[in-house]
Amino acid sequence: MINEQRSPQTLRGAAPALIGLSAVFLFEMLDNSILNVALPTIGRELHASTTALQWVTGSYAVVFGGLMLLFGAMADRFGRRRMMIVGLVLLAVASLATAFVTTAEQLIVVRAAMGIAAAMTTPGSMALAFRLFDDEPQRVRAITLISTVGLVGLAIGPTLGGLVLAVAPWQVLLLVNVPIALLAILGIRTGIAADDPHALHRDPIDIPGAILATVTIILALVAPTSFIDEGPGSWLPWALVGSAAVAAALFVLRERSARHPLLDLGLLARPLVSSGLAFKARAGLATAGLSYLVTLQLQLAWGWPPAMAALGMLPQVVVLLALSPFVDPFVKRVGIRRAAWMSAAAVVAGLAVYALFNAFGYVFIAIALALVAAGLRVVGVVAAVNVLNGLPADRTTIGAALTDTTTEVANGVGIAVAGTILAALFAGTITAANWTAEQTAQFQSAATVGGLALTAAAAALVVFGFVRSGRAAPVTPR
Repeated sequence: MINEQRSPQTLRGAAPALIGLSAVFLFEMLDNSILNVALPTIGRELHASTTALQWVTGSYAVVFGGLMLLFGAMADRFGRRRMMIVGLVLLAVASLATAFVTTAEQLIVVRAAMGIAAAMTTPGSMALAFRLFDDEPQRVRAITLISTVGLVGLAIGPTLGGLVLAVAPWQVLLLVNVPIALLAILGIRTGIAADDPHALHRDPIDIPGAILATVTIILALVAPTSFIDEGPGSWLPWALVGSAAVAAALFVLRERSARHPLLDLGLLARPLVSSGLAFKARAGLATAGLSYLVTLQLQLAWGWPPAMAALGMLPQVVVLLALSPFVDPFVKRVGIRRAAWMSAAAVVAGLAVYALFNAFGYVFIAIALALVAAGLRVVGVVAAVNVLNGLPADRTTIGAALTDTTTEVANGVGIAVAGTILAALFAGTITAANWTAEQTAQFQSAATVGGLALTAAAAALVVFGFVRSGRAAPVTPR
């Protein structure tokens, strides 16, 4: 934990810590985007099957999402700074191992190790940034800065990956994590004080609860892929959903009866926490669902080549980056609650524009992407601040883990909603060439229905979030 007596007064005074924490978030966002462009090359060189290639990226996401709660709880007990440094060392070692990979299976193991490292480091980055400052405006500025660095990584990842592949082997795309990890370790060790033992959570870790939470999240993340691969008529995806529901129910029973639960369910009942998680879920649902539908529509329904389709997503990237300097002044001027309302309206409006007008040309898709991106740019900061403000000082890392886990699960749900509706309404193989007029009409119907379903789900989460936040007591700086 940050030494309260030496808390920096400005972002400049916290520069080493912010550089280290920003490097952590950069790794997460860059790692998600930079490898996608190399998948065909990796598949050819490692002779990977379609399933194996899918798990090159899927293993990272599943392990990352599944272990965040456990490592968040461990960090609150054993030290946020300590946990983050251990995770960064693991990241550097796993990234170096990429140089020796010769099979797809080995790469999947390496990617899973990177997912473990991400689960150990990502929640702590926001929790430690929150603790850097005593006043809320500075906390908002710090979280905005860190998230901006991550968004830059997300935006430049595919382009950077393509340029690197033109002059170097694909392994370089993962080896770049080594200097990022070293920079993060240096910044965190020099800019953040060692954890105060008296400020850490003292209860023992709930191992059964951790296992049930991990199983629940992993099943919830695997199920959407199964719906898309197997189709809603198959028994497997429904079995996965049922198993996830059973595991979730057992987790709730365990947490209610455990003397020292992994996740105190009373924390979720706190108005600021539940509202912040609802905002994060809305953001993840909108991002994943809209991106999935738009990508398919541009390439499959409209016949755009991949490079042109990538350019078609630029309105989202441009807005995310262009708004970065204005997030802090905007939140400061209108207040967090009003900023949350306005960002929520932008996201829901963007989804509605896509659902109702996507058939009338790309300009409406561009407007939808821009509106959703504008809302997401603000809501990410608002949700994180809400959750962390609503938690006790010794539970902030598990709170950050909750927000990231919520985003990962919501991403999967968004794709599942869009993919299941598409599979139900589209006859034939969606990737086949030369669609019939009937298939084109079916896809259009699916895009509209899927967009409306996402709009309704996002609106419901918005209403829930604001009902809950309205019951919160005024926040005093901690």
